[in-house]
Amino acid sequence: MAVESNKNRYSDADLAEFKAIILEKIEKAQRDLELIKSAYMNDHNNGTEDTSPTFKAFDEGSAVMSKESNSQLAIRQEKFIRDLKNALIRIENKTYGVCRVTGKLINKKRLELVPHATLSIEAKNMQ
Repeated sequence: MAVESNKNRYSDADLAEFKAIILEKIEKAQRDLELIKSAYMNDHNNGTEDTSPTFKAFDEGSAVMSKESNSQLAIRQEKFIRDLKNALIRIENKTYGVCRVTGKLINKKRLELVPHATLSIEAKNMQ
């Protein structure tokens, strides 16, 4: 009977391994987000940069572009963290690693590379 249920979901041991991977990725992603945010906050105030000749070469547009790209990076990073946290919820519900389209298990290698994946390669290719 236990073998049968493993076809529909990953074992508790597998789920524990994925949880460790995800927790590590969340921690790194949050550190990266802090770096992005601090770069964003410090864009306008980096001490002596305003007196250096290279600073004068930058026009207003590039400063605005830098802020916008940092903002986009921060938004993307926050979504990544949210997706990883949602994956933790699926682990708790024991639905982690099940393709939401086909209902089949997502390949373990795919989950190791993209731990927040909710689609198998098969389903992804159908899109």
